[in-house]
Amino acid sequence: MDKVITSADEAVARVSDGMMLASGGFGVCGIPAQLLRALARHGCGDLTVVSNNCGVPGVGNSLLLENHRIRRLIASYVGENKELTRQYLTGEVEIELTPQGTLAERLRAGGAGIPAFYTRTGVGTQVALGGLPVRYTSDGAVAVASAPKTTETFAWDGEERLFVREEALRPDVALVRAWKGDRHGNLVFRKAARNFNPLCAMAARWTAAEVEHLVEPGEIDPDEVHLPGIYVDRVLPLTAEQAVDKGVERRTTQPRHATTAHGEGAL
Repeated sequence: MDKVITSADEAVARVSDGMMLASGGFGVCGIPAQLLRALARHGCGDLTVVSNNCGVPGVGNSLLLENHRIRRLIASYVGENKELTRQYLTGEVEIELTPQGTLAERLRAGGAGIPAFYTRTGVGTQVALGGLPVRYTSDGAVAVASAPKTTETFAWDGEERLFVREEALRPDVALVRAWKGDRHGNLVFRKAARNFNPLCAMAARWTAAEVEHLVEPGEIDPDEVHLPGIYVDRVLPLTAEQAVDKGVERRTTQPRHATTAHGEGAL
């Protein structure tokens, strides 16, 4: 089945108001940048976005945030986006802060048909006990706080230990980015892009993937496939310019020193 489409707008047309959207990538690495730009143009809102973070101003998920399309963000890191901080503290957006490994496992569980699981992560903290601010009022008071989670004791490594139950995530739609893909939707990811993209695609009921290099079926060795095409519904091949359009979350450099006529560094 040929799943290739030629328009990002066609891919995101399936997203409608109130849906849960999983957005792949880590920081601004490996994010479905073209699909998110199209979704920002699409105009749907009241979205619950599941992603590692909300991007940086003007990039990735932040485009949805800046256009007030996000109602709730389920993420593991929120520290690089000042607009997210502003909207959160004024009650314009809800945040469900989730430990990073737990977020990954909630997505994986959703894709594997596991409705819930137990983990030691968060035991004894507000993650398990509840009380984390989810939504503020416009004047800064806590309007909604997280509820306590179910805990249970299990024998583990010869000891009775407490575990917290976490529920799987089953997004309506996932947008992901891959390094290589074929027309059947089989995908290969590179480096940090492999962290959350495959999990988002597995968990969602419908997935669109933008790919940097489109190949024909059979050109990817089966042993090299990171995500089978059964999890992917549409494939959007990127242009050469789009494929190299990759953001940097934070750039840190040393100052360039002036040099003398003899090439020695000036003091």
